[in-house]
Amino acid sequence: MSLFFPDLNVWLALTDAGHVHSGDAWRWLELLPKGRKLLFSRYTQIGLLRLLTSTAVMAGQTLTLGEAWRTYDRWLEDPRVSYYPEPRHLEAAFRQATEPLAAQRASKAIGDCFLLASAGELRAILVTFDRALHALARARGQAAVLPLSA
Repeated sequence: MSLFFPDLNVWLALTDAGHVHSGDAWRWLELLPKGRKLLFSRYTQIGLLRLLTSTAVMAGQTLTLGEAWRTYDRWLEDPRVSYYPEPRHLEAAFRQATEPLAAQRASKAIGDCFLLASAGELRAILVTFDRALHALARARGQAAVLPLSA
């Protein structure tokens, strides 16, 4: 079974019909062969809840936290979607992914490193619209990243 690990921008595009990439995300999802799984992790779960309840992101469509949880729960009712707990060795993989940044100040790359480490430990294909994340994965030789074109 192939596992796919959508990052936050893909989950948001799949969840919010008004999102600029919603159509692209849904076309990708509908083309997946049977038996493929999309994975939520704690990181993507928390991120989706945060984004759905953010007025800066959702503008006039902002959800309450209760509504956001119900939206997340509906995803888990979809047989193509599962929540996977944090893999046992994720911290070591995350530390290794951030090692090239050790001399830098904290940045968005920390979250990207966590996504890359998670996908690697889950043995899943990371799915993203984020060109910088895709470039980071390629620079590190992580081939299991599927860039969605916008």
